[in-house]
Amino acid sequence: MNPTVGIAVILTVLQAAHCQMIKDLSACLLGQSLRVDCRYENKTSNPLTYEFSITKDNRKHVIHSTISVSENVYRNRANVTMHKNLVCLHLQSFTTSDEGVYMCELKATNDYTGNQMKNITVIKDKLEKCAGFSLLIQNTSWLLLLLLSLPLLQAVDFVSL
Repeated sequence: MNPTVGIAVILTVLQAAHCQMIKDLSACLLGQSLRVDCRYENKTSNPLTYEFSITKDNRKHVIHSTISVSENVYRNRANVTMHKNLVCLHLQSFTTSDEGVYMCELKATNDYTGNQMKNITVIKDKLEKCAGFSLLIQNTSWLLLLLLSLPLLQAVDFVSL
């Protein structure tokens, strides 16, 4: 077998074996709540499990999870919503005592490559307010399609005259 073909096959198998990848982790304030957005690319239809945790004082605290048990201090204040390629943590009544390094951990069922993790340091005074339309632009494919189709729409109008 040609060595170049062998390397290409190995890279293809490794890429296909990796079912999801965290693309971005961001945090913002929505009123008095913290919102942490964990955007990912999913290459499988297998169910996705998640865990949001915070590390402070050199100790990991689970905020909300489908992988392990959440700590009592966060249980009544945290909820998670899932949209296409987005897992979003909402932590109510966010204060400076909630500052620390937040982690998003994702795992797809039957993904043997391990969990995907990404961290973000959250400090209340440095957080920006969440944009009102950020949920609309999280999946920008519709916006890109609209922008690319504008010249076509103008050409149709010109032809119909």
